[in-house]
Amino acid sequence: MTQPQFDQSTPLAAELADLSQRRAALAAAVAPKPQRTRIFTVANQKGGVGKTTTAVNIAGSLARFGSTVLVIDLDPQGNAGTALGIDHHGDISSIYDVVVGVTALADVVQVSPENPRLLCAPSNLDLAGAEIELVSMAAREYRLQRALQAFLDSPAGSGIDYVFIDCPPSLGLLTINAFVAANEVLIPIQCEYYALEGVSQLVSNIELIRGHLNPALNLSTILLTMFDARTNLAHQVVSDVRSHFPHQTLQALIPRSVRVSEAPSYGQTVIEYDQSSPGAVSYQEAALEIARRGAPQ
Repeated sequence: MTQPQFDQSTPLAAELADLSQRRAALAAAVAPKPQRTRIFTVANQKGGVGKTTTAVNIAGSLARFGSTVLVIDLDPQGNAGTALGIDHHGDISSIYDVVVGVTALADVVQVSPENPRLLCAPSNLDLAGAEIELVSMAAREYRLQRALQAFLDSPAGSGIDYVFIDCPPSLGLLTINAFVAANEVLIPIQCEYYALEGVSQLVSNIELIRGHLNPALNLSTILLTMFDARTNLAHQVVSDVRSHFPHQTLQALIPRSVRVSEAPSYGQTVIEYDQSSPGAVSYQEAALEIARRGAPQ
C-alpha cells in the first residue's frame, strides 16, 4: 500500500508526514515474545503521571502485537478495569478476594472485550480496606506473589507473556505486594515541573525491596508521558531524566493527547479507541521498545 505524500514545508505538514511514517513502521513491526513471563509493577508515588493510562495502553499495544497480557488492577479506584471494559462492581469477585485469600486468581481474571489476548483481574472499592486487613495476615507482603505464581503455573495462566500490576499512588502494603510479585518496575514520569520529585525516594524503596523481600526486582523501564514539544520545560525534563536514567528511559515519548484522555470513558484503551492517533502510535512504539529490549539479565 502506497503511503500518502505530504508537503513538509510547514511544521504541521512535517508532523503529519512523520506520523504517517511511524504508522507504516508499526504496521510492519514484529514484537518478539519473551521466553518467560515478564511481570511489571507500574508505579509512581506521585499521582496524575499517567500510571494507569500507561499500564493499560502498553498492555493493549502488546496484545495487538500478538502477546497475551494480564493487567492486575491493584488500585481501589478500579480505573484500569474501566479502561479495559471490565465489569468491576461490588458483587463481582476482584483482586481484593485474591489478596485476602478467599478466591484464586484464575477465578477473578476476565477477558477484555477489546482483545481476546488482553486479560484483567479487576479491582473494586473493597480493596481500600485490604491495607488494614493485611497487617495481621501471615506473609502479608507475599500474598499477591503467591497467588500470581499459582496462576502462572496453572493451565489457565501458562500462556501469559506479560503481567502489568497497576499500583495505587502510595507506598502501602498493596504496593509492596506488587513489588514483591514483580521482576521489573515501569515508572511513568510526566514531562512537567517537579517531574523527578519523589522518584529518588521510589528508587530507594525499590532498593529496600530488593534487599529484604525480592532480590529479582529491577527498575527496568522509565516512560516519559504528557510530553508537549512546544515547551522548553518538556525538553529539559526529557534531558534530565535521560541523564539520570540513561539505560532505563525509553526513546518513545507519550504526548499530551485528548484521545488518550477520552478513551477510558468509552471503556477502551486508546489503541482500540483511535489506533492511528499520535498518543496510540506513541504507546505502540513504547510497547515495541519494551518487547525488543527484553528482560534485564
